[in-house]
Amino acid sequence: MSRLRVCAIFAVNGLFIGVWAGLLPSLRDHFRTDARGIAVLLMVAGICAVIAMQIAGRWADRRGAKKITLAAVPVMAIGMCAVAAAPSYGVLVAAAAVFGVGNGMMDVAMNAVGVHVEARHKRPTMSLFHAFFSIGALAGAGIVLASAVLTGGLRAVIVVSSLASVVIAVAGTMAVAKRLPQSQVTTASMSGPRRIPAAAWLLGIIALCFGMTEGTAMDWSSIHVTDVTNVSPGIGALGVVCVSGAMIIVRLSGDPLCARFGRTAIVRGGAIVAAAGFTVTVISDDLPVVLAAWLVVGLGVGIINPQIYAVAGHLGGGRTLAVVVGFGYTAFLIGPAIIGSLIAVVGIQNAMLLPVGLAVVVVILALWMPTAGPAKGGQRKRDVHGREQHAPISR
Repeated sequence: MSRLRVCAIFAVNGLFIGVWAGLLPSLRDHFRTDARGIAVLLMVAGICAVIAMQIAGRWADRRGAKKITLAAVPVMAIGMCAVAAAPSYGVLVAAAAVFGVGNGMMDVAMNAVGVHVEARHKRPTMSLFHAFFSIGALAGAGIVLASAVLTGGLRAVIVVSSLASVVIAVAGTMAVAKRLPQSQVTTASMSGPRRIPAAAWLLGIIALCFGMTEGTAMDWSSIHVTDVTNVSPGIGALGVVCVSGAMIIVRLSGDPLCARFGRTAIVRGGAIVAAAGFTVTVISDDLPVVLAAWLVVGLGVGIINPQIYAVAGHLGGGRTLAVVVGFGYTAFLIGPAIIGSLIAVVGIQNAMLLPVGLAVVVVILALWMPTAGPAKGGQRKRDVHGREQHAPISR
């Protein structure tokens, strides 16, 4: 039952993110901004999230991740309400800052809870939790799509989608709050060294690269579909629907795959698939082909995130997890802002070459990726400094 409650919390976070990502084309058009304006919006949210998660990671080790997770939900809700009420672009940026703070707090804390539950069950479960994040994101994108069909006007789409996400998210959180697992993230955070493990920095670099690819998929897929295939913003939201749907499929399969092949192989395979999907987004402007390409991207990026965060949490608890998630969020939220600036110079299709290259870098760096926590039977395990241990991991 504890796993189901953690799944619900991940779904709540995904719902907020799905609505946010799905609304980007409508926000752009309603506030009459461009790619640079969206880039600023994403950068502000990203900076605030990265700062918040460093504080949240330390609090999660000291006070337990449950409290931080539950405190983050109303912060995100306030940010989303502010998006709905924003009368100007300046107020929208401020709303994005509040939303980013809540998202940063919630992301690191809920992953810390997930790592604890995985350690307690002694088998991979992080992909399942992240699958429910994607289910929530898909539902959020679906809310935007339904609002576009039923209301038509840009302002109505923004208000209805934002407020619907707040009501659903708050109700869902209240339903599971009392019995959400109450603990510190891992035993490593209590009995291990206080310093950040050396291997965490390699994980951070990998997170930096995959964060750019996943962030691009979540934040730019809807705008890419809208602009490249010349469809309305409502139809363009199908881009993030495709990404989220594919991520659900691959994450629901991720834990058995991890148990069979090991986390390193899963990360490398996911990066290769993502690179292939992004390559198609560069060369095609046909709607079915572009949507299929984003499906492929979702299959690739969806499997990487849970593995990296799980290893980080098992290696060094909330502080290490916060560092690695911080690297990922620097790319996940600020990276798409860089993509936005690049789009203004070279166009949205050519800009997709950057995540192609970063996915290739992930393939290479994963060769030295440390492992920790439940993984493939017989796979060699690396210590907190990234050195290989020679005792096989028990099944």
